[in-house]
Amino acid sequence: MNNTDQLLNNMVLGAIDEEDNDGLIQIIDTEQEGDDQLTKYPDSLPILPIRNTVLFPGVVLPITVGRQKSIKLVKKAYRGNRIIGVVAQKNNQVEEPEIDDIYQIGTVAKIIKMIVLPDGNTTIIIQGKNRFKIESFAQIQPYFTANVSYMQEKFLAKNSKKTVAVVQSLKDAASKILKLNPEIPQEAQVALDNIESHTFLTHFLSSNINAEVADKQQLLEIDDGMERATVLLEHMMKDIQMLELKREIQNKVHSDIDQQQRDFYLRQQIKVLQDELGHDGPDQEVEALRARGDKKKWSKEIHAHFNKELDKLLRLNPASAEYPVAFGYVELFIDLPWNEYTLDSFDLNKARKILDRDHYGLDTVKDRIIEYLAVLKLKQDMKGPILCLYGPPGVGKTSLGKSIAEALNRKYVRMSLGGVHDEAEVRGHRKTYVGAMPGRIVQNIKKAKSSNPVFILDEIDKVRADFRGDPSSALLEVLDPEQNSTFNDNYLEVPYDLSKVLFIATANSLDTIHPALRDRMEIIEISGYTLEEKVKIAKKHLVPKQKREHGLKAKDFTMYKAALVKIIEKYTRESGVRNLERKVGTVARKIAKSIALEEEYSKSIGPNEVTELLGPSRFDKELYQGNAIAGVVTGLAWTQSGGEILFIESSLNRGKGKLTISGQLGDVMKESAVAALSYIKAQAEPLGIDYKVFDNYDLHIHVPAGAVPKDGPSAGITMVTSLASIYTQRKVKDKIAMTGEITLRGKVLPVGGVKEKLLAAKRAGIKEVILSNRNRKDISEINEVYLKGLKLHLVDTADEVLDIALLKQPADQPIKFILPENSKK
Repeated sequence: MNNTDQLLNNMVLGAIDEEDNDGLIQIIDTEQEGDDQLTKYPDSLPILPIRNTVLFPGVVLPITVGRQKSIKLVKKAYRGNRIIGVVAQKNNQVEEPEIDDIYQIGTVAKIIKMIVLPDGNTTIIIQGKNRFKIESFAQIQPYFTANVSYMQEKFLAKNSKKTVAVVQSLKDAASKILKLNPEIPQEAQVALDNIESHTFLTHFLSSNINAEVADKQQLLEIDDGMERATVLLEHMMKDIQMLELKREIQNKVHSDIDQQQRDFYLRQQIKVLQDELGHDGPDQEVEALRARGDKKKWSKEIHAHFNKELDKLLRLNPASAEYPVAFGYVELFIDLPWNEYTLDSFDLNKARKILDRDHYGLDTVKDRIIEYLAVLKLKQDMKGPILCLYGPPGVGKTSLGKSIAEALNRKYVRMSLGGVHDEAEVRGHRKTYVGAMPGRIVQNIKKAKSSNPVFILDEIDKVRADFRGDPSSALLEVLDPEQNSTFNDNYLEVPYDLSKVLFIATANSLDTIHPALRDRMEIIEISGYTLEEKVKIAKKHLVPKQKREHGLKAKDFTMYKAALVKIIEKYTRESGVRNLERKVGTVARKIAKSIALEEEYSKSIGPNEVTELLGPSRFDKELYQGNAIAGVVTGLAWTQSGGEILFIESSLNRGKGKLTISGQLGDVMKESAVAALSYIKAQAEPLGIDYKVFDNYDLHIHVPAGAVPKDGPSAGITMVTSLASIYTQRKVKDKIAMTGEITLRGKVLPVGGVKEKLLAAKRAGIKEVILSNRNRKDISEINEVYLKGLKLHLVDTADEVLDIALLKQPADQPIKFILPENSKK
């Protein structure tokens, strides 16, 4: 075993990866190749490109080879004469270098040892022999092979004064570097003293200096030994200056320092080193921000404010607590999309298709968006409207925002206002506070990277005020088209233009929204879906979606309309379709389980299969119950889950004219009962009622489903009809329902929820409905398909209601009134 092998076996090798050749350990050999050795090397060499280092003659390097081309080259050479050509890459980022990516001058190397690692990489230990120049490439695949010419070393005579002076200068500089840099082991001085060859000394030092690959390659390519030594000496003197500067900094700040002083010292050291190396320090970062600011599309006032903040930042100590706060502030200015807008899509037909694809119905909202887009197409600088989608949960208010953003080709952001009770959530904190940050409006604009996104203000009716302020008041500026062009965020301190943002608020109730805030928004009511609409939504959207989410194919099961109707009526009670989607998901899961367990199941889902899969029904549909008994009248009511029918029941008992109202009624509904009774008393004679009945019989008005709270004025005419029927003992017309508010003068006033009420009547088997004549406008907005089979009576007075609803024939088992003598029955 020769001396080199013995040295390699007795040390831990710092393998140099092709990917990262920093931190290498150099091994030198005292023998140099003579000129007569050049004839022993072949004229054609396999070429191994390496990155991040340069191999010099006489230097021994361990290298980890990872590329497949390089592994093939090394293994073949190792089995042969072990001679390869090593050249450096020009750009270390290139994974597969081409001919133009490598230098033309390299070093002949001999593979001393090869080790195959468990991860598939191969480590070789090579020793540089002599420099060569690539004349031409003989082959490219499977690896580079080149025809080369060998370069001889040219150095002055060993004993010349100039040679001795240069060599001694190199040794002195190397010794000084060893003293200044404690990281270099002292054994390196011994190795340096034992180098006798001037040529190898320059190669050894060139390989170890702190320089870029291009600088080392320049040293390798210099033919004249004295010129190479002179250039090498310049690089070494730069190293010495840097090390002396570092030592000077260390001596200046060295003292008994606490943790804070130590941190400051480290920052100062980094700053000086960065300045010397040309790297970015705090000042350079500030100037980089200034350069980015010059490219922003902001006004002169904003630009001047930004530069003023940058100048203030330069005066701060980077170690102070205020510096990161100030830096974060100016970074926010850079990150905000000042006057940066996305281009709107003006294809109205495409926009309509997108809206229709994602949501069924909701024609009012869709028409409003198309109208906005049409006007924007004609007038480019139109301010964004402030819309408020108002309706029950689950009807698609929030998800509609995403579809609108896609239709307009805008960014989409959503801000949930549910439970927000701090004004700073909207306006932000003043940056003088610890932990200050901008409000969520500005944060979301920054996230959107556009100044004209579709901005959803979700659950605006659930904003609450407390001692920290009223967020509703802060939203007044945001949602006012005349003010939001200069929206002031407390943190930002300068106006920001929100006039191009399309704000869409959502709410379940208008009662809790601040009146001034409600006045600033265009309210678009989204009523609950009808049974027919829910069936179509389920077929078009919900069933296919649940099949996809549960890994089912279209052929795995089919859900018929009757099954969907049963789920809607018997298992859900809602205006939207959230619970419907959950029930469809339950069906899909049970079918997925059957498929996974290879059980038999029915692929056709009808009403019977729904009961098997979902169990007993949870809700019973109210149905018309007949007109045989006096005092029972069918009314119509609106609930959060849609329209329903309800019954008003009246009964008389011997007593002293006491009025009892039951059924968990609200104040408004109780007042309607009192008003109805007052009207009947006033109209007793025209109706043929003996007025003494009111003093001798107690009246009880009851609305069934006592556990369910009920309120509102819409049962007024229903109560009038019920009382007229019980006091006259006349039958009510078969399969008729009614809704409308009553006044003491007998006027019938309009009510809301007409669409839902009419659909509920139709589902319950009602044939005729009495409404206020002033509800005609609501009826005109309902699709005629949903009104088919219903006869509508539009009235203005209670007399008209009674003429239509009360029959002449007496009710079954009529009451025989027992009144004082001489009274008229």
